Amino acid sequence: SPSASPSTGASANAGTWQIATGSVVGYRVKEQFVGQTSSHEAVARTSEVTGQVTIAQTGSSYQMTSAKITVQLSGLASVDSVAGYNVTNRDRIVQRSLDVSSFPTAVFEAQSVALPAGAETGQTVTVSAPGKLTIHGVTKDVTATLQLRVTGGTAQIAGSIATNMTDYGISPPSVGFTTVQPAVTLEFQLSLTQA
Repeated sequence: SPSASPSTGASANAGTWQIATGSVVGYRVKEQFVGQTSSHEAVARTSEVTGQVTIAQTGSSYQMTSAKITVQLSGLASVDSVAGYNVTNRDRIVQRSLDVSSFPTAVFEAQSVALPAGAETGQTVTVSAPGKLTIHGVTKDVTATLQLRVTGGTAQIAGSIATNMTDYGISPPSVGFTTVQPAVTLEFQLSLTQA
């Protein structure tokens, strides 16, 4: 039967998965420059990310029982460009706003969530993962939208979390010629290997 065919390789998907080289985490936020009619999307990324995901198997179903992603915020670097502006100045302002010397990391810890059918056969599945996000010493409940694909001994997770910087006690930066909107999209592209 078709439901029995993935069972031999399926148990290999259960276990602990470590975040591997090639993973990136970052943010997107809208900023408004004086004299510009439309806002600009500021984008920063870092590869300074660690953590693990645990997948359990019960019969033919799978569950992500835990996930913890830790990001070193000092590694965030702008990857967008703005004509006439040096975006590396933004990185210093962001680090100051996040107070990375006192709060060097951001941490997302997901709660247990069932994985849809297809995860065990290498299909890309979409999951809403509730969890807790800690930034700037403040922890809030959030939901991450994830796309997960497990193939052999590797897994890929891409996802995002929509949040607001003011919820974490962070004032949107405003520097003379630029103001920043408080809405932030946190994004991640994670490569994982089975531990």
